[in-house]
Amino acid sequence: MQKLIKNAQKGNNKAFLELFQQYEQDLYRMAFIYVKNQNDAMDVVQETAYRSFKSIKELKEPKYFKTWLIRIAISCSIDLLRKRKNIIPFKPEFEQYTSESPQEDVISGITLKDLIEKLQEEEKSIILLKYYQQMTFKEIADTLQLPLGTVKTILYRSLGKLRKNIKEEEANEQ
Repeated sequence: MQKLIKNAQKGNNKAFLELFQQYEQDLYRMAFIYVKNQNDAMDVVQETAYRSFKSIKELKEPKYFKTWLIRIAISCSIDLLRKRKNIIPFKPEFEQYTSESPQEDVISGITLKDLIEKLQEEEKSIILLKYYQQMTFKEIADTLQLPLGTVKTILYRSLGKLRKNIKEEEANEQ
């Protein structure tokens, strides 16, 4: 692995491609959680590939290659979301709703994904890296370039918010 990274840093395109493909699925999953759309997630992965290819020579520690890629993917995802906020979607005045079965008309409950969406970007990133990517606190701190104590504080605060939101949702359903 170290040798591939060194070769990629020297300009070997095949070595970079081989490295990137090893983490492509992880990057896609991370992007999809942020952007919630297949096409946008693929765009994020492509942008991550482009940015990482352009700047691989700047990677100082080859052992942090995956962490470095994930940081780029998160940055690309957030950039895409910011761009999307500036776009006002066109909504027709009247929408026609059709449903094949009555159960589809009312969806009760809320998913964990919906609850995570209510968190701030930094909180969401830490939750996703910890529980979806199984990273350690140290790896998260390195990825997000935050102090270790800050990562722990944000994680526990985020979990508290999630618990509170779950209780509120349960109370609303009753």
